[in-house]
Amino acid sequence: MKLPSPPLLVISDRSQAMRPLLEIAEAAFRGGCRWFSLREKDLPPEERRELLQTLVALGHRFGAIVTGHEDIEAVLATGADGVHLPGGGDPAAARRLLPAGLIGVSAHSPEEAAAQLEAGADYVTLSPIFLTISKPGYGPAVGLEALAEAARLSKGPVVALGGINDGTIAACLAAGARGIAVMGEVMRAADPEATVRRLLAAIERK
Repeated sequence: MKLPSPPLLVISDRSQAMRPLLEIAEAAFRGGCRWFSLREKDLPPEERRELLQTLVALGHRFGAIVTGHEDIEAVLATGADGVHLPGGGDPAAARRLLPAGLIGVSAHSPEEAAAQLEAGADYVTLSPIFLTISKPGYGPAVGLEALAEAARLSKGPVVALGGINDGTIAACLAAGARGIAVMGEVMRAADPEATVRRLLAAIERK
């Protein structure tokens, strides 16, 4: 399965959000985002499902792909377009439940990225490429060299995540990333629509 186009994944994190999450999502879609994933793992399952349902309806109005992080039951219940699994997730098991869904997995090393793609993931996110405010305690940045190694080892798309902005996108793409994922860059933005437009312009410039 191909990555959504344009290959910019916006991941939600309402703990960093400068305004209501749905408002940010709509602004991102207006800015050209066509790939959005609901993370919000701390929400009770019913609340997360209701929020995903609303996001799916909103995103589909813009022709966007909307996925959920980890909660396959919510994805199935809401008609979301796929699931993003945590590190160590089982993409083959997810595929059995979502035969037509977009399935991604988090990875934190080139070897893990390659293994998850070999196991059937449609894409992996490799993170953190750079130091990130979103996950300050997550560990050291893996850097562009690891991104290049992941792209070399992998049979499918590696999406760069972690500390990325419009000034570093070109380096990530040059290293072999097939897509870019952001969280805080959009969640914390005073103007999410303009931020998304800026990120997409950087992707197009390569």
